[in-house]
Amino acid sequence: MGKPLAFVFLFSLHCFMSCLAWTQTNITTDRSALLSLKSHITSDPYDFFTNWSVSSSPCSWVGVTCNTRHGRVHSLNLGGMDLKGSITPQLGNLSFLAYLDLSKNNFHGQIPQDLVRLRRLRLFNLSYNDFHGQVPTWIGDLSMLEHLIFQNNSFNGFIPLSLFNLSRLETLDWNSNIIGGTIPPEIGSLKHLKNLQLSRNKLSGAIPQTISNLSSLELLWLSYNSLSGPIPNEIGDLRQLHAIYLGRNQFSGTIPTSIFNSSVRQYIDLDRNNLSGSLPTNLCSGLPKLELLYLHHNDLSGEIPSIWHQCKELVDLEIGDNKFNRGNIPTDIGNLTKLEWLYLSKSNLQGIIPIEIGGLTNLQILDHDADKDVKKD
Repeated sequence: MGKPLAFVFLFSLHCFMSCLAWTQTNITTDRSALLSLKSHITSDPYDFFTNWSVSSSPCSWVGVTCNTRHGRVHSLNLGGMDLKGSITPQLGNLSFLAYLDLSKNNFHGQIPQDLVRLRRLRLFNLSYNDFHGQVPTWIGDLSMLEHLIFQNNSFNGFIPLSLFNLSRLETLDWNSNIIGGTIPPEIGSLKHLKNLQLSRNKLSGAIPQTISNLSSLELLWLSYNSLSGPIPNEIGDLRQLHAIYLGRNQFSGTIPTSIFNSSVRQYIDLDRNNLSGSLPTNLCSGLPKLELLYLHHNDLSGEIPSIWHQCKELVDLEIGDNKFNRGNIPTDIGNLTKLEWLYLSKSNLQGIIPIEIGGLTNLQILDHDADKDVKKD
């Protein structure tokens, strides 16, 4: 009986020592990867990296979090530290990394392809830096990715089709880059997408009708591009969509009536396009939570809606520079007690400014008709 017990003991001891050695090796790998990143930092004005040293555990370093189960680096959050430098390829050795946030710094250069090995990555945030080059096609291999945020950099090229392999993606934020081309119809494959932000780029062409597949979409921000054609009716049918920003493009045709019928919609920005047609006279009854409405600088005509009191949450109303029928400022605007901005200039209005507007105690800006068709009482 003694030999089997001794064998079991020796076998267990061997497994323990092997596992310990394996764990130590991986901690060493994580430490080396992070120290390599530190060596690529050329400016650390607030000395955040003071405790990043060979003699201490990475799990105690500023910006580093380890998971309790494996003792491996799980999160690297260096956002807003005013760092300057580049990303080291060795960062791809952090095989347990799930959250990588380098936002609001002064990193530059391109993203090393070695980061494709971060197969557990769920959040990838490089916003507000100076990265450049094309958006890497290998990002489509990061199959666990949920949030991809590259806002305010200098990425160029086109939207890679491999991106649409990311079936878990909830946030795609590439605002303020130099990305051109069209929005591929494959966008409809991102079933879990909640935030789609591609404003201030060089996108052209139409919004694909496959956007109707994005049933989880809450925020659509495509302003400041060169998108054209009609606004798809399907956008108004997205039931979770509370914010639509399509301003400063080249959209034409009429505004889908479905956009003005949503119990969750708070923000509608369609300004500076080539939109025509009239507005629904009962616009506010379909938008009880509306806070912002930008329709200025279009070719809208017909009557300005006269019943506004149902838009009781409205803070910013800008419908100037259109071709509405000549008429007075609707007195019902005076019931918008939360209104702070009111832009009605160059809308064919005439008569006097209603006395009711004088009761809007939160109003900060009133821009009435610059052609003096409107007169003060």
